[in-house]
Amino acid sequence: MLLRFFALCIIFFIHHLSFAQKNKKNQKNIDFIEGKEHKNESDSSDYYKKNYLRYDNFAYQPEIKTVLLTLKTDELMPPIIRLNSEDQLLLRFDDLSAEFKNLSYTFIHCNADWQPSILSETEYMQGFTENFITDYTYSLNTLQKFIHYQVEFPNSNTRLTRSGNYIIFVYQDNNKEKPVLTRRFILYEDKVQIIPRVKRPTLTLYRNYKQEIDFTINHSGYPLINPYSDLKVVVMQNFRWDNAITNLKPLFIKGEDLIYDYEEENVFPGNNEFRNFDIKSLRFQTERINRYVFTDTAHHAYLITDDKRSYTRYSTIRDINGNYVVRVQEGADNNRDADYVWVHFRLNMPLPLTTGNLYVFGALTDWTLKEEAKLKYDERTETYYTSLYLKQGYYNYIYTFLEDGKTGSDDTVVEGMHFETENDYGILVYHRPPGRYFDEVIAFIRFNSMSTF
Repeated sequence: MLLRFFALCIIFFIHHLSFAQKNKKNQKNIDFIEGKEHKNESDSSDYYKKNYLRYDNFAYQPEIKTVLLTLKTDELMPPIIRLNSEDQLLLRFDDLSAEFKNLSYTFIHCNADWQPSILSETEYMQGFTENFITDYTYSLNTLQKFIHYQVEFPNSNTRLTRSGNYIIFVYQDNNKEKPVLTRRFILYEDKVQIIPRVKRPTLTLYRNYKQEIDFTINHSGYPLINPYSDLKVVVMQNFRWDNAITNLKPLFIKGEDLIYDYEEENVFPGNNEFRNFDIKSLRFQTERINRYVFTDTAHHAYLITDDKRSYTRYSTIRDINGNYVVRVQEGADNNRDADYVWVHFRLNMPLPLTTGNLYVFGALTDWTLKEEAKLKYDERTETYYTSLYLKQGYYNYIYTFLEDGKTGSDDTVVEGMHFETENDYGILVYHRPPGRYFDEVIAFIRFNSMSTF
């Protein structure tokens, strides 16, 4: 009996030691994913800084350009699809090093705040948890050489089984410590109904400049124990995360209707229609191209100098709400045959803005304030200027102002704002029932301000 007891103790010790070693290894992987991996505590090398994994749209290698994640059947639609539907998303990007890379990808499930959930991979993925990107092509007849990569998902290799926020994580040489890019997307379910309404603001102060988003969530047939604590709602304008309205609580509850009818908390600046330029062809100057310049090493497109619009009347301009599409007029394949162009921006401004910086802004900068998109001031010409290296296509953009000491920029300083402006809106509803440790997306709706105005 005593021998049996000692034998059980030895088995337990070996099992515990094996588990601890496995847990330590898993924790190391988790630490890298969360950006905690370091050579040592005092190490602050550039390698670990630039490889810090971001749960955002980000390219970790400077040669990775023109990253697009869209609905496969409509490239102007955001990367939001219904769970278990036939819809697919399409990830596309170029590698300007033009050297083939062995690229893999996986998916990370996130909570409503875009931090990783504690779900294990097997709890939200079926099939292979890691896959290779095998669809690639070399550029053809372009001055800038590149390799174009793309992948469609969900696919036969991997199926995602839970709704929620996700990151697609692309990395090199089957090594997650060599990140290439991360991109956000969302899978949702239709468990509750959203009834939205865009209107002129209730408050007189905002009526000529802003747009109010009122909505009702009907949860008939879907139990909600405490909607004030269990639900998180995100309202997005043109599917931008930088100015999204989050964590609205129901103002009233009427039966199975949750009513979000605020006067100020759910109001967006109407902004202005987006500016645009067309570089699908390098042979013909389109409306907003001042001139093309060609050298042995690069193509250059100089745009017509822009003017400030903050005090001008509203004017209807057809736009694609800040997005862009890759197109080439003299080619058979947009992804492979479209070349890269240095696009030069200029903005008239008699006096510089001394309390902050101006940026070119839109999907062409991933809706982020990129250093290369920051404008410099030329006192001689009294203009701001900058240049971006962009693939041929049709682009929308605006100028946004970041005041010193603030984290969010203001589009209205240069562009102005009008209640009549056409904008796309989206509402996401996240749910975490009591006892659950991750957020599901139980509803999504897309609508347009023109349905009201």
